[in-house]
Parts: sequence; C-alpha cells; structure tokens
Amino acid sequence: MTFSLNEVEALAKRATRGAGYPWGLAEEAGKATRWLCARGLDGTGELAKLLEMNLASALETHALRDLRAPWQASEVLCPLLAGAALSDHAGTLAHGPLRMQQVARPLVMVPFAAAAARQARSLVTVSSGNWSAVTDGTDLSLSGPAPRNADALSVESGGRLAVPAPRRSRAVPDPAHWAVLNRFAHRTYAPATEESRRLGAGSAASDND
Repeated sequence: MTFSLNEVEALAKRATRGAGYPWGLAEEAGKATRWLCARGLDGTGELAKLLEMNLASALETHALRDLRAPWQASEVLCPLLAGAALSDHAGTLAHGPLRMQQVARPLVMVPFAAAAARQARSLVTVSSGNWSAVTDGTDLSLSGPAPRNADALSVESGGRLAVPAPRRSRAVPDPAHWAVLNRFAHRTYAPATEESRRLGAGSAASDND
C-alpha cells in the first residue's frame, strides 16, 4: 500500500510525539521522515526502529553533553536531538568536519545535513565507515549501506554528488513499520469519555444546557 508524503509526515510527527518527544522535535521528525521517503529511502522504517529504542524515556541521557567536539551523549546519541543541534549550528561546518560518537540510526541525520547544506549553499557529506551520504539540500547520493548505529560519524562540507537518488511522490512503507508508527501515534489520542461518546458523530443529543 502506498501513502502520500503528507500522510507520512503527519503520522511520523504524531508517532514521535506519542513516543514521548516534545512537539517541536516531533515536527522535525515528520519532516525528516518525509525527506527520506521522497528520495526512495525507508524513512518510516528508520523512524519506527528509532522510536522502538525508547530513547525518549530518558531523553537527557541521549542529548548532547555540550557543543565541544566530538558531539556525544552519556549514552547513545539520539539523531533527532543531534540533527536539531546541527540545524542550529550549521555554520560550524565552515570550520571543519563535525565529529559525533555513538549515533543511533544515523540515516535520520541526513535530512538535517540537507538543511545545513541549504543554509550554506554547499554540499554536505555525512559518513561512517564505508557508508556516506552526500547532499546539496535537495538531491542525495549514497554509497554503501547505512549502519544501524554509528560508533563514529562525520558531517562536513564538500563531497561529490554522484547519481542522485530518484525522487518519489509517494511512499511504500513496510506494513510492520507503518503499524509501529500507528501504535505510537495512538498514544496521542485522548481516550473517549462517556460525554464524548454521547455527543459523538451522528448523535441526536445536544450539548446545549
């Protein structure tokens, strides 16, 4: 089954909020998931696997200790938090590579690197081991499979944009991953009360006293 990118973004946002992240980060997660899916990547799968790590239950241990290099957290570094920090400090790439350690689901960092590339109007490369992603903010080229977790991650200006990934207008998520996002999203829905059920759609009752 396919879904529009608008549907992907909306569900990803709500799922991230349901997993315990603040609404601001949830909005960024929605945009990042959409960006990946628009380039034919498994953005919904990456987000589902990230949310299942339950990092939001102790988010302070997965946030940057400080902005001194290398960027790291007390435990594994959350790519949503690191990505948001990268967006806020994209100018640091002009002074050399930005190093990070122990980054979960590093592919999630790529849309944030794309935002940095748009700000700098230059190419930005994200790499770890044999994997690299090069983007100018719009197009993306990949080399090698993205690791599940990156012991060491580098984000730097420059690179070579090879054959860009084809753009997509719809996503084809794995049903299991889509179900995971729906499960988290349902946590944001207010439980029905007797009053809301009584005044539900199609009810003849009135709420006027």
